[in-house]
This record gives sequence, structure tokens and C-alpha cells, in this order.
Amino acid sequence: MKRFVPFIIVAVVAAAAICGGAILYRAKQPHLLTIPQDKAVPGKPDTEKVHIRGESEAPVTIEEYGDFECPPCGSMSPYLDKLVNEFKPRVRLVFRNFPLPPPAHKHAGEAALAAEAAGLQGKFWEMHDVLYHEQSSWSKVGNPQELFEAYAGTIGLNVPEFKKDMESEKVKERVNSDHSRGESLGIRMTPTVFVNNRELAQDKRTPEGLHGVIDEAVKESQTKGEQK
Repeated sequence: MKRFVPFIIVAVVAAAAICGGAILYRAKQPHLLTIPQDKAVPGKPDTEKVHIRGESEAPVTIEEYGDFECPPCGSMSPYLDKLVNEFKPRVRLVFRNFPLPPPAHKHAGEAALAAEAAGLQGKFWEMHDVLYHEQSSWSKVGNPQELFEAYAGTIGLNVPEFKKDMESEKVKERVNSDHSRGESLGIRMTPTVFVNNRELAQDKRTPEGLHGVIDEAVKESQTKGEQK
């Protein structure tokens, strides 16, 4: 397998320790988070409320809390897509918005709104992919709105509707709901990834490590299926 640069986790530190909005790259985390059963994505999810890539009823769930302005999230995204395709139809990817606030990331919140506005026209994943692919462009401009609108046109959206939806309470609530859910689970950094409701361990936060975790989860799901 081709070797990749390990995924780096980005965290926001308290304002008193930031010194101008610096980003802390944490090497360790005190404990692994888990998603309680009552918050787990069900086997037959309401796809209007959950963004799923892959088979909606796949037995293995990768749940990512991501920030479109986070470079490690951008690096991880295409690899997660490859895993969904490689292990199809037994793996699904769920994406949750967890934009880090300014000054760490100036436009992450706006990018999340753009993705959710695209989702109202059935193109969440198309905008998701464009935002990560073009991250180095829109994240460096003073006002990325024109670029977001250009991306919307490129993926075939109704641009006036997209602009209106970006400012709507419905879209803002979608982003806020994801963020609040993440905070309730104890998430403070991006990307945070869960596999079947358990956070990916520190020593597995590489493409090779993640592949091994998914492979093991898929084999376990197959064994359970044979025992039924």
C-alpha cells in the first residue's frame, strides 16, 4: 500500500493560550470518545438529516466530524472515500459539520453553510468535495462568497437559490445541530473520526491504521451476519 502522511489532528486552544489564534497540533488525547447508542446513526437513517456516502444500511459506519478549512480534514477526505469504495457495500461514511471558530479558521463556518445549502438541492457531497479540493483558494481570500457561488454553478446548482439558502435559518440550524452534537460527545478538534461509534485510537490515525480498523470491523460484521 502506498504510504501517506499521517493525519494530524487540529485543535483550538483557549484564547489565553492562543497568542494570535495559533493552532495546536495535539499528539495525545487523554481518552477515546464513544457515541452512545441513543445518538448512533440507525441502520435505516433519515437521509434528509444525515449526510451518508455509501450504502445507507451498511453495517460499518465511519462518522467524521470535519471542518472544511482544516488541512488534515482535506487530506483525510479522499482516503475516506477510497475506503467506502473499497469495502462497498459494507461501509458507509457519515459527515458532520464541526467548523472551528475564528481566529483559528476564518471561513469554516461559511463553508459549512455552503455545503448545507448545496445539500438542499441534493448536492451536499459534490460541494463537500469541491470545498476540500479548492481549500487552498477560498480559505485565503477576504470574502469567499463569490468563490462559493462559482462552485455552486460548477456543480449545477441554482445559484440564486443557493445564495438565499446560505442565509436561511434552516441551513444555519443544520450546521449548529451538528456542532452541538459534537460538543455533547466531547469533541474539541478536527478531524475526529469514529468507527462504529468508537473514536479512532491515536496509533490508528494514519491511512494504514484506519484501513486496518475498517478491515477488522468489516470482517466482524460478516461474522455476525453468518451467525444469524
